[in-house]
Amino acid sequence: MTAILCVTLAVCYLAQMIVHGFDIDDYWVLRWLALSKSGMAHGLVYQLLTYQFLHGSFWHLLMNVLGLYFVGRAMEEVLGGRVMLALFLTSGAIGGLLHVALGFAFPFIFGAPVVGASAGVFGLVAAFATRVPDQPITWLIFFVLPVTFKAKVLLLIEGCIALLGILGPLLRLPYFDQSNVAHGAHLGGMLTGMAWIRWGMMPRPSFNFWRPFGSNRPPRREAPRATLKRLPKIASRPAEELPPAEFISREVDPILEKISARGIHSLTAQERKILEAARSRMARR
Repeated sequence: MTAILCVTLAVCYLAQMIVHGFDIDDYWVLRWLALSKSGMAHGLVYQLLTYQFLHGSFWHLLMNVLGLYFVGRAMEEVLGGRVMLALFLTSGAIGGLLHVALGFAFPFIFGAPVVGASAGVFGLVAAFATRVPDQPITWLIFFVLPVTFKAKVLLLIEGCIALLGILGPLLRLPYFDQSNVAHGAHLGGMLTGMAWIRWGMMPRPSFNFWRPFGSNRPPRREAPRATLKRLPKIASRPAEELPPAEFISREVDPILEKISARGIHSLTAQERKILEAARSRMARR
């Protein structure tokens, strides 16, 4: 899914260049598909989605694709492709709403239209840092100088930059009073990513329409009720009475396989309790 998104962003930008050349100041595409205060006021809600696939320059596209490639792959392994896609698009939409809200509140400062996938990428970064805050990350400054720090430090830096980018024009802070960056969209995307991990927003959305390379699987057939009634009852020992090795193999291993296949947000409340019980038993050993 990460690769599909990266290619989609590149194809959309190429389409912009083919249709309109390089004069980005006179785009009819930007008038109708970029996210703007006037567009939302006229009910063009679809702009919350379309603006994420437009970019103002090649470097704008390149930075977003690089961020999506590195962070998106990590989150796709944890959440699965469809949930990662939902998180990306939702972060972009909510970030766009915050940008538009600032535009209505302060039209002369934040009223410009916005394009780009940055809000969705910032949502993935925030989700990654919230889930594994102590994970070391190596950042190449100017693509040359490597700097390593924890994921939570990166999130803190990005959050501070977004807040300064919003407050700077309002308070006339030096170096932050003028900017063409949609810091409100970035902040909204980050808050969405953090909330998604902490409170499990939309853990298993349905994206049946997004199967460009996969086949439609037939629905799983359930056994008839009469057959289920005739199954013999097998007495089993409660999980609390099982030896540690048997408890891990019978109760914990299937849950770990489910996390690997579907992501941690697919777990039920009972499965989460089993993982907590396993953690407590391991801590006592």
